[in-house]
Amino acid sequence: MIARQLLGTAQVPGGEELKFYAHDRDFMIVLGSNELMSTRQRGSEEALANLTLDRLPGVRAPHLLIGGYGMGFTLRAALKRLGKDGRATVAELVPEIIQWARGPMAGVAEGCLDDPRVMLKMGDVAEVMLLAPTPYDAILLDVDNGPDGLVRADNNQLYRKAGLHNARRALAPGGVLAIWSAYPDHAFTRRLESVGFDVEVVEVRARVGKDGKGKGPRHTIWFARPQ
Repeated sequence: MIARQLLGTAQVPGGEELKFYAHDRDFMIVLGSNELMSTRQRGSEEALANLTLDRLPGVRAPHLLIGGYGMGFTLRAALKRLGKDGRATVAELVPEIIQWARGPMAGVAEGCLDDPRVMLKMGDVAEVMLLAPTPYDAILLDVDNGPDGLVRADNNQLYRKAGLHNARRALAPGGVLAIWSAYPDHAFTRRLESVGFDVEVVEVRARVGKDGKGKGPRHTIWFARPQ
């Protein structure tokens, strides 16, 4: 049996330590006993991009805000569909995540961070939303395992009413707020509705099998549009 190899660690600002492992040809990022992301399971992260763009059919050159980079699955899926005039701003809080993407996982990243349509902002996605010079057509959030601050306590602000109001103000008319989660949360659905969103909850699978069908654990994505 091949043992997994620790390739690096990273301290999340104001949060816990991440550990970056390689196991055979796969990579994973772990927080305590939680596997936050893995190259074995990319289906729901790709669905986050694809299902969001499906909900922007009339936008010719969409501008997406993606928080955070993770392993880049959401960004790469978006770039395949954005067209030459679309843009993606990526907010990533942890510098080592980008170092690993450009280092051991360069083959996985496929140069997506160097795509001219991509702007990388190192920092808190909540601040990026607040300081946006123009609104986004969609905001895609995958910074925790769900709508709570697992990675760091400050992330809770994203999912409270004040943070959801900030996201709403950062969206262009007809825009979409999409939030990924490893689990359903009915109370969060009601909170989104309480701040003026029409909410659609979609269940997706963690990975895609060779037959093209969803496999593995069931994940949740909220799609919220301002009323």
